[in-house]
Amino acid sequence: MRCAVQNPPRWVSTSGDVDRPNAARLYDYYLGGAHNFAVDREYAERSMRHVPAAAMVQHSRAFLRRAVRECVSRGIRQFLDLGSGIPTAGNVHEVAQQVDPTCRVVYVDHDPTTVAHSRAMLRGNAGAAIAEADIRDVAAVLGAPEVRGMLDLAEPVAVLMVAILPFVPDEDDPAGVVAGYRDALADGSVLVVSHLTCDVQPSVVEELIGVAEGTVMPMVARSKAALEVMLDGWELLEPGLVLATRWRGEDELETGAEAVAYGAVCVKRPTT
Repeated sequence: MRCAVQNPPRWVSTSGDVDRPNAARLYDYYLGGAHNFAVDREYAERSMRHVPAAAMVQHSRAFLRRAVRECVSRGIRQFLDLGSGIPTAGNVHEVAQQVDPTCRVVYVDHDPTTVAHSRAMLRGNAGAAIAEADIRDVAAVLGAPEVRGMLDLAEPVAVLMVAILPFVPDEDDPAGVVAGYRDALADGSVLVVSHLTCDVQPSVVEELIGVAEGTVMPMVARSKAALEVMLDGWELLEPGLVLATRWRGEDELETGAEAVAYGAVCVKRPTT
């Protein structure tokens, strides 16, 4: 039996598919948000029987919050959040605008349903918007009306690639995607990146990848060495490319959900 939503809330797109699990709504559920349906919750609960998915997502979001605050402390007031999903609990504009209300954030996602949900949620916030685009197409992202209208690309921008590159397969050249944004941005721009890895907890991550097999969003885990290649041309801030939970966070035990992703914050320096 397929679940259906009766009298959906105003953030639901009338054209969206609300009776199948949606990746953005699953992420929202793992974070304790309210923008998900019974079908998402049922799928999430099944997945958590196999992997600590909620804990993984919560650690990822904690890293994102620390990184955004670091960007604001460095004078960045423009944010481009790639593969953002629904801007749910602890989102970028909430964190940045708490520090400085003038911060501007453009979220980017390729899923029309996620974009429709997000646009309804962001209504009334003049400093936040979402663009519908594929993050692999740098020109399309940077040329989107929401990006052109809200961000000044002649000035430094923080580009957020948090937990999105595992969904870019090798044949789509993820290193080239990262380089494309680097080359298009002003000096002083910041890259925030996190990425799934099998380096520390291979059995946990392999189980996670197995759960994702057969979905519309299979994942790829990558080694620290592979990520270092992707970060060519960026200057890493201390403590460098480390487990995301260790990036200016608690000195957490490297087990289970705490050790499944690397994180880094980098600055584009002038070329010589």
